[in-house]
This record gives sequence, structure tokens and C-alpha cells, in this order.
Amino acid sequence: MSRSTAPIGQAVILAGGQATRLRPYTDTRPKAMVEVADRPIIDYQLEWLAGHGVEHVVVSCGYKAEVLREHLAARPDGPEISLLVEDEPLGRGGALRFAASGLREADSPYFALNGDVLTWFPLDELTAYHREKGGLVTLALAQYRTSWGIVDVTDSGLIEGFTQSPLLPFWINAGVYVFEPAATPLLPEKGDHESTTFPGLAAEGRLFGYRIDGFWRGVDTVKDVKEAGEQIPALRGNALAT
Repeated sequence: MSRSTAPIGQAVILAGGQATRLRPYTDTRPKAMVEVADRPIIDYQLEWLAGHGVEHVVVSCGYKAEVLREHLAARPDGPEISLLVEDEPLGRGGALRFAASGLREADSPYFALNGDVLTWFPLDELTAYHREKGGLVTLALAQYRTSWGIVDVTDSGLIEGFTQSPLLPFWINAGVYVFEPAATPLLPEKGDHESTTFPGLAAEGRLFGYRIDGFWRGVDTVKDVKEAGEQIPALRGNALAT
């Protein structure tokens, strides 16, 4: 199988943040180890990646790294994992570059995931889209769901009803990427790729967005943990996490 059609077999997960908005969950563990429906976020991610042919995952961590190390070492199956520990906070872009340094196939593309994302969609379709576009990086995009309720009101001021937390016609960075190896050196050694690398690639026409048709949930707050914990069992029961 040629490289142009082979599945992507490696990935990096950014699991180094302290996640102060998730306290008290993160008082004793890193964000990726916060349990949603009785399982750490990173376990869902590793299972999803393995189900799409990923064989090697580099996990970049810092805060409470020993908790993550112990948990990953006890996993009975799944992809092979390399753990890299940041000596100091590098920012998301710096962490991506640092994590990519641990990939064994430095000249091959790779997936990258933020450590606080729960999602299921076909990674093979994301890969095909990325290769079709021919860019250096493809971002998975999730449709924005507001946390506020929307009031349905007419021009005359008559309120016709209410819609709680609707999806809006906007798309946000879902924290899942495909990177070509040539994009890695463009990442900052410290700092945020969204304010440095990505705007530059966009200006050059080498950055693309893939709209997710599937479940996505960022886990940033205690409310997110509780709500995702209610959603996940139903979704997995309906076999959407494949």
C-alpha cells in the first residue's frame, strides 16, 4: 500500500494542562485523566484511535504526569504509547511540537488531539479529505452549540418560544488535526499555534477545515463533565463510537 493511500498510524495527544476550571476533579489528576461516565477521557481517545488503525501514540504531559504514567502503564491493550513530560509549560503549540518529536515515523503524517476532547467520527474520512485538499494541516471543525437559551421573538416583540442550547451556523476548532510532517517545524517552540502557525498557513492557502458529522464534546468545566457523562452511555449504546 502506498503512502498516499495508507491509513495514518500515529498520533499525539496533548495532556499537559492543569485545567483549573475543572477543579476539584483536577486537584489530583491531569485533565486527560478526568473520568466521564466512569472512564478517563484519554481512554476514550486511545480506543477511538486504535479503532482507526493508529498503532503508536505520543502523550505529552506535565501536570501530575505520574498519575497518567501509572494509568497508561496498566492498560492491557490498545496502541503502543510513548510518554513525554514537559519540563516547563510550553503552550499548546509548543506541546504539539514537543510531542511530535517522539513520533517514530518523522516523515509521515500524524493525528493530533487535545487531551480534553471527546469525539467519534470516521478518521479515515478525515484522512481522505486531508489528502484530497493537499494542505499541510487539516482541522476537524465542530458546529458551535451555545450554552445559552435562545428566545424566539418576532419583529413585533411577541415571544413565540424558547430553544435551549441550539446549534448555531458557526464552526469551531474541535481540537483534532491531521499534520503533515512539514508542518511540525512551523510550530512554535513555546506558545499557541492558533495565533502563530495556523494564521500563517491560512494566509498561504495550506490550512483546511473538515466539518465533523458525529459526536463532539469539549470537556472544560465541571458542567461539561456532568453533561458528557449523561450523553456518553446513550451514544455508545447506539454504537456511534465506532
